[in-house]
Amino acid sequence: MRQRPFRVRLAGVRTSWRTLDDGDFFCPGCGGDRRYRRRSGRRRFVVLNIPLVPRGAAGPVVECVACRGHFGPEVLERPTTARLAAMLREAVHSVALAVLAAGGSDARAARETAAETVRAAGFPGCAEEELTALLAAVTAESRQRGRSISLEIELHEVLAPLTPHLAVPGRESLLLQGARIALADGMYCSAEREVLATVGRALRIGADDVDRLLLQARTPS
Repeated sequence: MRQRPFRVRLAGVRTSWRTLDDGDFFCPGCGGDRRYRRRSGRRRFVVLNIPLVPRGAAGPVVECVACRGHFGPEVLERPTTARLAAMLREAVHSVALAVLAAGGSDARAARETAAETVRAAGFPGCAEEELTALLAAVTAESRQRGRSISLEIELHEVLAPLTPHLAVPGRESLLLQGARIALADGMYCSAEREVLATVGRALRIGADDVDRLLLQARTPS
């Protein structure tokens, strides 16, 4: 078998990397949560492995520790799978509390439906009594700050960071869960409709689609 001749690379450009920080991220190359290193570098023209002329800066880049792929810093804006799941749990919890505060706190059916919804979202230990205690705290704070203002701010703070990472069906599902809690003790009251409209705005769901989804929740599947 004929061997290929050994070739020595006389010259080229080499990048020397240094790590700025590290952490966990969702790797687009691997398609899952991985460790990353955020790195910057300096390019140099090399002759016979001797660095000579600087050729400028490289990066910064985000390097996946697993696949060694290099990505732009914007990939760190996407939450990890674990973080996204936590954000979704908190969103369901906040929507359930907001709907109860609007009109269902006195109805056991609404409280039970809210507790079931929160448990299904990832809080298996959530009981009706826990929601009732939280609801009392939320109600007291709302009276001090102004109920509608407090509610709008809280829902926006929880839902706005999550919304860009959810597809339309995921956002609509969140609204529908709130609607079913509101319907557990009867038809929507005006305060519940107002809260659900606020949820829709925070999730970037148009007013017409909010109306459609609230009607859909009333229709037996």
